[in-house]
Amino acid sequence: MSAPNAPDRFNEEKSTFTIRGSGDTPDLKEGVAAIRNVLKTLPLKPGVYRMQDARGDVLYVGKARALKNRVANYTQVERLPKRLQRMVSQTRSMTIVTTNNEAEALLLEAQLIKRYRPAYNVLLRDDKSFPFILLRADHDFPRIQKHRGARRAKGNYYGPFASAGSVNNTLNALQKLFLLRSCTDSFFRTRDRPCLLHQIKRCSAPCVGRIDQAGYAELIEDAKDFLAGKSTKVQAKLGDQMQAAAENMDFELAAVLRDRLKALTFIQGTQAINAEGVGDADIFALAAKDGVIGIQAFFIRGGQNWGHRSFFPAHTADVPEEEVLSLFLMQFYEEVPPARTVFVDRELPEAEALTEAMSAQAGRKVELSVPQRGTRRRLLEQATRNAQEALERRLAESTTQARLLREVADLFDLPEPPNRIEVYDNSHIQGTNALGAMIVAGPEGFRKGQYRKFNIRQAATDDDFAMMREVFGRRFARAQAEDPDRDSGDWPDLVLIDGGRGQLNAVRGVLEDLGIEDVPLVGVAKGPHHGREGREVFHLLDGREITLPTNAPVLFYLQRLRDEVHRYVIGAHREKRAKAMGASPLDEVPGIGPARKKALLMHFGTARAVRNASLRDLQQAPGVSAAVAQQVYDFYHAK
Repeated sequence: MSAPNAPDRFNEEKSTFTIRGSGDTPDLKEGVAAIRNVLKTLPLKPGVYRMQDARGDVLYVGKARALKNRVANYTQVERLPKRLQRMVSQTRSMTIVTTNNEAEALLLEAQLIKRYRPAYNVLLRDDKSFPFILLRADHDFPRIQKHRGARRAKGNYYGPFASAGSVNNTLNALQKLFLLRSCTDSFFRTRDRPCLLHQIKRCSAPCVGRIDQAGYAELIEDAKDFLAGKSTKVQAKLGDQMQAAAENMDFELAAVLRDRLKALTFIQGTQAINAEGVGDADIFALAAKDGVIGIQAFFIRGGQNWGHRSFFPAHTADVPEEEVLSLFLMQFYEEVPPARTVFVDRELPEAEALTEAMSAQAGRKVELSVPQRGTRRRLLEQATRNAQEALERRLAESTTQARLLREVADLFDLPEPPNRIEVYDNSHIQGTNALGAMIVAGPEGFRKGQYRKFNIRQAATDDDFAMMREVFGRRFARAQAEDPDRDSGDWPDLVLIDGGRGQLNAVRGVLEDLGIEDVPLVGVAKGPHHGREGREVFHLLDGREITLPTNAPVLFYLQRLRDEVHRYVIGAHREKRAKAMGASPLDEVPGIGPARKKALLMHFGTARAVRNASLRDLQQAPGVSAAVAQQVYDFYHAK
């Protein structure tokens, strides 16, 4: 269950070479000529190839068992689908990386797709990392906690869980059942009486000695057994302990054990999936309709259901369903450790190489199979039903979203429904901790991975117009420098600004100075009745002001966009303010770490007293050497 260390990433600079064709115009013949130029030197070896346009941007990443044979297919233009013909027409160079075998090529392909996000690759479109449960091993009384991101802390990791809700439910159950602490080490050290969690029977209070180290270690082992799927063993042990406590007339202990048994029974009863005997498995089923592909993933660990999640990969047109699922699996397991068994709903091409690559990624043997009968087949059928239902919901939502975007285009006289909408807002309190924020929305909903914060650096932070000018100046100056031809899809089709005519004119002036005159801008003001939903006024560049009926669906949609940027900017502002409140003037002194800063503050009381202290007084502070005292004194008294 604990995730092994991932294998070292390939050093792609070794065995790598780039060959360029001639010409810069996006012409199919030039693209074919560039590929044929590469073919002259390609070996019949496994490896990965990258197709690049005239600017060097990666268009496509592919892998091959024999590079020469695979790349040669791109010169047979008449056999390629339209999507790949467009790719070939843009290709001007290729970068080739040879590998030892096809499994290594699969791993490297997944890494490069994740790094470059090419426009012609099937992409796992998901910006959320998966949560894990971490049972730490760096303390006498280990803490249990939710964990996301790199697995650097020492301990046992259990997951992935499909969502934060799934992991939170499991954590709550574990606290009720095993009474493990969830507090931070600093909170643990400063306790002199039990906290509320002990009062509601969710912690054994090791912080104040209500349980000794040996007893807590026993709880840890029980938790590990439970997470490993040995819930029957834990249930029998609790039953024996409860009976022994009752026989010894220790009814208080017996009642505690009874409550823990009830918690265990409740957990077993709430498992929506009967996966007994399956052990650790990931289950994937694919559904396709109207050119959209959905993949449903179920996570089973120790025979327990740890949730499921739907995925809708991008750029799947003209790609066979089996190939989509194979590419999805390699990208999915780029960061998430595979279960010992991976069930899929169809036979996959190059399944042997895929299994070898996943095993290399996990550091142990991984089995890939299509179950045919029994519990495993029932689980796969349930995943298939969920995939089909999720796809139907997605298509229904997409239809509604498409209609709303058409109405937005009609409302603001856009040539076509916007694919990328950016919404901007600022936040500050009396000019302090000021920042701006941008959210992004499109046909698929909010694109949270593309949200951005802007710390205000130059503008007067009590001048909303100046703040907005700075945000737009930085955003669009960078866009012009990085993507002047607007090929990346990161230029907005519509910009909404939280504000009225003044903010709109301020932003228009910034874009005109940059030579940008074709980005549609709309100001969203509260109107004459401030605070009343549905009375918003939309200010357009041509001077028009638009109000909408209070029950108009397009108004509700625009309000959601405005509310989302409010939520994001206010949350970011609160984080910045909280960080500033915890800052100290001593942070500016070079060479002063947390321990010496604490020693100085404990001795002098305030940062101002440290600044006014004499060199002799600084030298007498405990934990402060003569050299450090001189450094602090020089920082505050240097001429």
